Amino acid sequence: MNEKRLTPEQLQSLTGYRPLRTVSKILLFFALLAAVTALAWQSESDITDWAAYAAAGYLWMSIVTFMHEATHNTLFAAKWQNWAFGIVTMIPLMVSFVAFKEDHLEHHRYNRSPKDPDAFTMGKRGVLDFIAFYAYIAVGGLLTFLHFNLIYPIKYFTARQWAIHLGEAVLKIACVWALVAWAKQHDMLGPVLEVWLAPVFVFSLLNSMRFIAEHYETPWDQGKLAGTRTVTSNRVHSFFWNNINWHIGHHLYPRVPAYNLVQLHAMIAPEIAASGAIVDKSYSKVFLNALLRGPESKERLDQALLQRSERLELTQPV
Repeated sequence: MNEKRLTPEQLQSLTGYRPLRTVSKILLFFALLAAVTALAWQSESDITDWAAYAAAGYLWMSIVTFMHEATHNTLFAAKWQNWAFGIVTMIPLMVSFVAFKEDHLEHHRYNRSPKDPDAFTMGKRGVLDFIAFYAYIAVGGLLTFLHFNLIYPIKYFTARQWAIHLGEAVLKIACVWALVAWAKQHDMLGPVLEVWLAPVFVFSLLNSMRFIAEHYETPWDQGKLAGTRTVTSNRVHSFFWNNINWHIGHHLYPRVPAYNLVQLHAMIAPEIAASGAIVDKSYSKVFLNALLRGPESKERLDQALLQRSERLELTQPV
């Protein structure tokens, strides 16, 4: 199936950079992140603290979706700026940007197929499949750390990629050492670790929800259009998570910046409808379904898609 549906002129109209908009939004999100972190730092209420940590975790999703754009070189016009942003913003999460970038580009290349490095939800529903699936939901941050810092580089990296990866690791270690040394010197290690790691835990849960919802129970090995889900969600998520929920268009045209994904969706809506590609309204609904059903298998997926098709037929006007 040919998935290149836009004309060169249409695509060009969607791929222009808006540096002022991008920089302004990045500064806004970092300012909000600093504000809620300061609130947690100064608060003496556990309720206020955890409300601030939840907000900070939510805002880390905003920063990571910017980083995601940097992997596709759609955040800034200059490639080095995308690399610099990605490396620096991954320091607090302690994850290798070059590993994430290489893995993510492979995910796009082999989306929802046996070669997709991120297709861990699909298997035979054996014991290990269940462990991997629910462990990712519960402690996705830890598994992400291990995957991108150790497993993926050991399996796939070239000498050049190892050099970048080790350089990132040295930078992260230096930053963490400096932070811990300062915190110990001022007898603040506990509070510092709390305002750093509690939001990261919240982010991990939100990221697992988003990540699973993007492809869970979409057709297997049927290409980028069929194998991706768009979640229309709401304007708040779209704004703060940089339209990553408009995911079908992103997989078809990853060079389109986030701020044009809603327009792109409207342009390819007829093809999405004709193909039967999946568009849902709610992250939480998709995620809850995944939570209840567990890891996928080809047989269960075929059954789920058939049931979905039958439900849609019943709701269609006669």
